[in-house]
Amino acid sequence: MKSRFSRAVGRILYAAASRLPRTYSKIKIGQRRLRAFCAERILSHCGEEVNIDRKAWFASDVSLGDCSSIGHRAYIEEGTYIGNFVMMGTDCAVLTRNHSYSRTDVPICVQGMEALEPVHIGDDVWIGARVTILPGAVIGDGAVIGAGSVVHGKIPPFAVAAGNPCKVLRMRADQENS
Repeated sequence: MKSRFSRAVGRILYAAASRLPRTYSKIKIGQRRLRAFCAERILSHCGEEVNIDRKAWFASDVSLGDCSSIGHRAYIEEGTYIGNFVMMGTDCAVLTRNHSYSRTDVPICVQGMEALEPVHIGDDVWIGARVTILPGAVIGDGAVIGAGSVVHGKIPPFAVAAGNPCKVLRMRADQENS
């Protein structure tokens, strides 16, 4: 378990590191290593060779696997598990909570939040730009999620899925046999 001090130091350093140039910019001043250093102090688990891109925001209760990335301006809520070798595009959002709205006699803004529903992203997943992943979603190993998709429920392993709502278009294994 990481100490509060270690997490606080990580957050303070990350405030500056998140403003450095994007990882794949022509300007190389150690931004990838510095953001990974901060992530090691902040995240509940941080794998080896991770990439946190510019202006990403992530909760401390996030697990990030080896050789995985959190994309430019991504927003990752607590209770998210990201496997190994995951690529994430720009402006992705992973949500694990929703507002309560069942009562009609009370304004939604004062009804509070639903219970946390963890999100699980398997190994070797490619998440396109501006994908929104909703509470409780599970994305199987080897899946590809098309840009702009809204993911809820389960996406099976090796599926190519896209849309709002996100639906399986084909399986990756089918492409190899074509």
